Amino acid sequence: MNGLLLTSLALPLLGFLLIFLTDRNEKKIATISFWCSHVMGLSIIALLIVWALAGFPNHEYEWFTLYETGDYSFPILFYLDRIGAVYLFCVWAIFSIIVKYCRVYLHRESGYKRFFLTIFGFVFGLNLVILSGSIDILFAGWEIVGIASFLLIAFYRHRAQPVRNALRAYTIYRFCDIGLLLGAWMSHLLFHESQHFSQLADLFNNPAMPPAGYASLLLVSTLILIAASGKSAQFPFCFWLPRAMEGPTPSSAIFYGALSVHLGVFLLLRTTPIWSYYYSTRFSVFMIGLLTVIVASISEKTQSNIKGQIAYASITQVGFMFMELALGLESLVLIHFLGNAFLRCYQLLVSPSIVAHLLRVEGSADSDFYIRNHSRFEFLPVSLRNTLPEVLQNTLYVFSLQEGNLELLVRSVLWNPLKRIGATINALNIWLKLLYALGSFALVGLIIVAASINTKYLSIPISVLMVLASLSAFSQKHSPFKVWNAIGLSAILAGVAVWFLNPAAWFDVVIFASGIIPAWILGIVVLAKLLKNDNFSESPFAYRAMAETQPKLSLLLFLSFLGLVGFPISPAFLGEDLLLSHASNHAPWFALPITVAFVINGIAAARVFQRLCMGSPTELNIMTEELDTKVALSIKIPKHHTA
Repeated sequence: MNGLLLTSLALPLLGFLLIFLTDRNEKKIATISFWCSHVMGLSIIALLIVWALAGFPNHEYEWFTLYETGDYSFPILFYLDRIGAVYLFCVWAIFSIIVKYCRVYLHRESGYKRFFLTIFGFVFGLNLVILSGSIDILFAGWEIVGIASFLLIAFYRHRAQPVRNALRAYTIYRFCDIGLLLGAWMSHLLFHESQHFSQLADLFNNPAMPPAGYASLLLVSTLILIAASGKSAQFPFCFWLPRAMEGPTPSSAIFYGALSVHLGVFLLLRTTPIWSYYYSTRFSVFMIGLLTVIVASISEKTQSNIKGQIAYASITQVGFMFMELALGLESLVLIHFLGNAFLRCYQLLVSPSIVAHLLRVEGSADSDFYIRNHSRFEFLPVSLRNTLPEVLQNTLYVFSLQEGNLELLVRSVLWNPLKRIGATINALNIWLKLLYALGSFALVGLIIVAASINTKYLSIPISVLMVLASLSAFSQKHSPFKVWNAIGLSAILAGVAVWFLNPAAWFDVVIFASGIIPAWILGIVVLAKLLKNDNFSESPFAYRAMAETQPKLSLLLFLSFLGLVGFPISPAFLGEDLLLSHASNHAPWFALPITVAFVINGIAAARVFQRLCMGSPTELNIMTEELDTKVALSIKIPKHHTA
């Protein structure tokens, strides 16, 4: 069983590597995709058969220990139970359908190879999430799924709207990482060596003696719920999923109709013993699902495109799953998941030919079939519509058109305050910033000398500077170099702060820095080459399309971006977990600023990559001409004199 489990995980990664190493020949890519997907399917079916013959056990397998020191251990741990079996079967079935569909659907598409690379990376991350035995391994797969989503939404990178929506979705993903990162930190803090999924249920067997206090369990449950709500586009994050449909139809089917949108449900299923222990958190899950059902079902009726309607329909069904989970109906949730996943996959795959599909339905009905054109008030059921005043009907219609103004709410509560703080920091003179930094260190030094305070308190001003550097990168739009340097400075300050907290942790800090510093230096070198003949400050909002004009340098910048944000291909990923572990042991308060800094750094780095590497090659010229025209009009001289 263990060999089949590893094979099921390794085959998508093998397919990714083989496609990466081959040329752009469609026939070769299609052949590799066909065989890898089918062999993966055979291994999954064999795994499930062996698991069933063994009596459906909760099977845990520790492959090896990646790193261990003192009380800290990072095992590569896998776990298979009925929840994982259902999700794994669904992944195999839908992925095999998508691969067969895409071999024809994307014929002669310029991004044919890029698409198959991304979906194989996505399936590897998804299998890693499903078979993860601890929240640390789950987070690794979670990150892979997130970056694959970002790339697939922006697949048509020559258009501005898909690129903007990709960053919007990635921003929500990164915000949810706060919940998952802090949830992992709290699981280490509360459950110590029992944070494996296989051990969670045993911790909560005795109702009279919970493994932690009410406040602690409420906090970790809230963090888990934030991560699950964002990933599954639940209230108040409903707005991003319809916009994520900008990618190719097959990617919409596999990601947002069938598999990725249900990962929040999977997270709740895996962590049920934690958040279901108290009725207050059960009630929160139920209310989030109920509010999502209300907002999404109303917004669906006013969508002007079929993919938007399917997106909101899928969000609505996931909302019902949240309600079912709150009521303890786990088996019903698994059945509901399978039905919704296959239905939405089918609907999205037929959406490009919806007219032909309706004609086939008319033919099979053997009777007259009419497609009625709904008036603007007919999105409500007739019985409800007739009982509402006209003013309320109009209000609901505007509410549904604006999708509840949820995006405006999230933006005003989360991002705008951070941007304002970052803009204030960037407006300060560089010498004033340096003076403030030196002054804060001098003040803390005087306090230490005067009161003989432990040097770990130096981590307080350093953590403040770390967050300020991240906010500066988040709000900086006129210089990619300043963004990259601010991100690198923030990461280095995080390591320094942990070193002050615990000087014995110097080797763990070195592991973290061994991933951050090379990625930072590589990014600076690549940026210097990419912007050698480009004045970014004159038109910072134009997309440079370097992925088409400088593909090799763009790939290096992408790898640098992944390393800088602690993606699971870099030692920085393990280093982040080590830093959070030291925070939990020596200064629990430090977990919040370091997590916020990591999340903001990821968004800022993604925006730099997006602006430089995506867009149309001609867009920069158009933007430059428009800028020249505006300058010419403002000073009232002919345009040809503005060179």
